[in-house]
Amino acid sequence: MDSETLLARITDYASRPDPYPLYAELRAAGPVVRQADGSYLIGTYHEIAALLHDPRMSVDPRIRGEALHKPPFLRLDDPEHHRLRTLAMRPFGPPHSPGRVDAMRGEIDRITKELLASFETGRQVDIVDDFAYPLPVTVICRLLGVPREDEPLFRAWSDALVTAADVRPGQDTTEQHEGGDRARIEMGGYLVSLAEQRRGHPQDDMLSAFVNEPDPELRLTQEELAETAVLLLIAGHETTVNLIANGVLTFLRRPEHLDQLRRDPDLLPRAVEELLRFEPPVQMRERVPRADLQVAGTLIPENASVILALASGNRDPMRFREPDRFDPTRSDNQHLGFGSGIHLCYGAPLARIEAQSALRALIAHLGTARLLQDPPPYRQNAMLRGPRHLPVQL
Repeated sequence: MDSETLLARITDYASRPDPYPLYAELRAAGPVVRQADGSYLIGTYHEIAALLHDPRMSVDPRIRGEALHKPPFLRLDDPEHHRLRTLAMRPFGPPHSPGRVDAMRGEIDRITKELLASFETGRQVDIVDDFAYPLPVTVICRLLGVPREDEPLFRAWSDALVTAADVRPGQDTTEQHEGGDRARIEMGGYLVSLAEQRRGHPQDDMLSAFVNEPDPELRLTQEELAETAVLLLIAGHETTVNLIANGVLTFLRRPEHLDQLRRDPDLLPRAVEELLRFEPPVQMRERVPRADLQVAGTLIPENASVILALASGNRDPMRFREPDRFDPTRSDNQHLGFGSGIHLCYGAPLARIEAQSALRALIAHLGTARLLQDPPPYRQNAMLRGPRHLPVQL
């Protein structure tokens, strides 16, 4: 009976500081554990990875009647997903070339240094509000062409959308979903209006590229532009805020690894990958089978809710050696931090660059820093797990 309450216990706010013992309980009970609400929870690496690549698993909420409008492409199945994702990626630059994101590296480093200019010894700072949030928001605003002064507007919209996207069994989420729908419509309208101002008057940003696409076959409809722009703005900062904040928290708890990176800064890209495995910003994802299917001897019926606990898969001892140990030198690290398969997190390349830049610059400031609250207060969302605040004494 206890195993049937695992999802409820994992998503309970009381578990937010450390859900990993519950993930271990899930793997011991699994690989597939039916929950009291009829959903199926999966926490073992190989089963999760296989399902993320299984075309029978849908991400489209419309197949269960949960959405009336066309969702963004990360919540569509192929071939719709492939077409819209391909069109959305065009402004980033041609495949296998440096492209727009790589060209931002210098700018990201400059924004990082600007934010850290006020980090003086003896000062108390909130790593989230003073650094981890403003860095990716500033970057994605510049990429899209959104005025930085409008950030308070889309922060409220983004919070509503993230709240609506959570998975919490046994709770009435009608109000949250309605709030998310309102935020999506308002945010989409704002971004389309902004894009229309660049029609015929392009600037060096992605909204301009979308509305001034010369080929009608490659042009997004207004509805597609709204959904894509909203997705880019949210995917462009939400996961990165958690990745940076989780990274700082992990390093301040393990000062020996800070010293290690200070001595060998070339380890940083590998350390970021280990952070994505050890404290992933995206903890779980939902899928729906289009037909009955067998997973590790368990029959999962068509249209059932299947929760893939990515964070549990990342700690699976059947896949990772000493999975509960943070090891910035880990080489065999095909983690699930950004998912896998065709729906791999769209913002992943940008998040990696931002996290490397942020942590490289922060290392000098964290040597003698100390946490003022451990565990810190966490965000409400269980799927996108990270500190809401991270107060630190420099």
